[in-house]
Order: sequence, then structure tokens, then C-alpha cells
Amino acid sequence: MQDDILKLALEVSRVTGEKISEIETIMRQTRLIALNARIEAGRAGPAGAAFSVVAQEMSSVSSHITEVAQALRTAVQANVARIETVGGEMLVNFRGARFQDIALNAIEIMDRNLYERSCDVRWWATDSAVVDALGAPGADSAAYASRRLATILRSYTVYLDLWVVGADGRVVANGRPGVYPDAVGRDVSHEAWFRDAMRTGSGDDFAVADVAAFGPLDGAAVATYATAIRRNGESSGRPLGVLGIFFDWAPQAAAIVGGVGLSAEEKAGSRVMLLDAKHRVIAASDGAGLLAETYPLKSEGGDRGFYLDDDRLVSYARTPGYETYRGLGWLGVVEHRLVQAQAAPVVPQRRFAAL
Repeated sequence: MQDDILKLALEVSRVTGEKISEIETIMRQTRLIALNARIEAGRAGPAGAAFSVVAQEMSSVSSHITEVAQALRTAVQANVARIETVGGEMLVNFRGARFQDIALNAIEIMDRNLYERSCDVRWWATDSAVVDALGAPGADSAAYASRRLATILRSYTVYLDLWVVGADGRVVANGRPGVYPDAVGRDVSHEAWFRDAMRTGSGDDFAVADVAAFGPLDGAAVATYATAIRRNGESSGRPLGVLGIFFDWAPQAAAIVGGVGLSAEEKAGSRVMLLDAKHRVIAASDGAGLLAETYPLKSEGGDRGFYLDDDRLVSYARTPGYETYRGLGWLGVVEHRLVQAQAAPVVPQRRFAAL
């Protein structure tokens, strides 16, 4: 609707300008005719005196109409300029608020997804096969745990692999030994997710690491969730080791930033992103800068809002978390490039209140 208002204002300005130009052309012709009439009246002498008066009046009326036309042009241009400015700001506010909601929706969808991952890891850590792999260590229990993890992976296709890790940080079993044969025996005691999981207070707790390329899984980008595997699978049992699960980040994130509710025209001029708490790009609709670019977001500590930076309208929303998953301070962001007609009346880096 705001686009229609701006287009209508521009069309009114164009049509009015054309018609005023036509009036001015006619008045110039009228003045020329009046001048010629006065010349001919002068040649006619006393007999043309009355006609000379009429010609003079025609010239005066023509000049007056020209002045009115010029005043009308000035007034129309001024008011159309105001309509363009106000309409441009209305458009920015409308789109900014809408894109902010889209950014929030994107990060909420991801957090609901990751909430399920936090539930998965705490649930599977109590599986008897997983617990026995550490509680009754041996080749048979490790092989059985591997088969059990493989069964889980066939149903939960969002994971690259699942690892059972002993208290010493050595991987005991994994769910895809055929794909990742070097996993078993690997030392992950230096990994933050392992150390944090070993320090969890109960089976209700879990550890999570920011998205990162994980070398042992062929360098794939993963979001890692982990929790302690406890004696007898009891929530208060002594930690025997860790279950680590590796969420296949790239395809899931791409589906979210690529599936937001933008029109085809809006998508062509927009970049939809997910940022971590340090504003590192962890997902982007254009596929650029993943895990390498730090986006210059000017959130000023706010949880949501939008602002203008030159010809870019940037809308953002920080994760509110979901259920028992508090989130990691990630943000959804929509960067939209405004066309020149929309961007012209806008002050660079102008900030709008969050809605």
C-alpha cells in the first residue's frame, strides 16, 4: 500500500507538471498573439484603438494565468515532496517492523529446533546401551552401543554422528563407523563441549557449543550438544563419560533462512541471516561469509529493532529462547536494500524504536 501511495504521488506530480507546461505554452502563444494584435492596432490608427485595449487585456490575463500556473507548480512539487518523504518513512517503518518479525520468526524456528536437540541428548544419554558402553566397558557393549546409535541416526536424519565418550575423553562408540571410521579412540578431552558436559550437575543439564567446522566430521559445520552419561542412567548418578551429538547445521540453517516469508521481489533485494552472540554469520540466504564474517550489526544492546544505514534497512531480533532452552544469544537479521526512490528521503543510520 505504501508503494502505491508513492507511485500515485509521483504520477500526480508528473501529470500536473505536464498540464502546467501545456498551460504555459498556451499562455506564451496568447501573449504573442496579443502582441501582434497591438502592433496591428497601432497600424490601424484611431480605428484600432479599441482593439488595442482588448489585446492589452489579453496580455495581462495571460501573464496572470502564467503566474498562477507557476505558483501551482511550486505548490504541487512541495506537497508531492512531502508525500514522498512521509510515504518513504511509512514504507521504512512498515517494512522494518515486518522484517523484524520475520527475523524473530527465523531465530525462533531455529531455537525450537535446537530445543529438541537438547531434549534428544538428555534422553539418549539414559539409553541402556549407551550407559552400558561405559558402565560395563568392553568390545561387545561398545559394538552394541554403536548399533543402537546407528538405529537412532536412521530415524533422526538431522545428525551427522553420535559419540559415546569415556571419562578420559576417548571416544568409545559412534553411530556411523562406516562413514567416520576414525572416531573411535579419538581424544576429545580438550573440547569445550566434553569438559562442560562432564561438569553438568544432573541429567537435566546439558552443554552446547556454538556452530563450528568440526575436523573429525570432514570439517562439516555442526552444532554440538552434550551431556554426561551417568551411572545406571540415573539423573543424579555419577558421570561415567559424555554423549555428544552433532547436529548437521548447514542444510537445516539454509532451509530456515531460505524459507522466510518474503515476496520474490523482497528476496531479490534481501539477505536473511542468523548471527551468533558475537555477530558471526552462521547462516545466510546468499551463502556468503558462513562462519567467517562478523556482521556489523548496530543493535546497541537491544533485543529487537530496525535501522537505516545508507541504502540498507536492517531489521533484527534476538532469540527469546524456547521452553527450557534459553538460547545462546543468537539473532535473526534481515538486511534489505532500498531502491533509490525509497532511500532518498532517509537520513543515513537513522534508528527506529523497536516494536
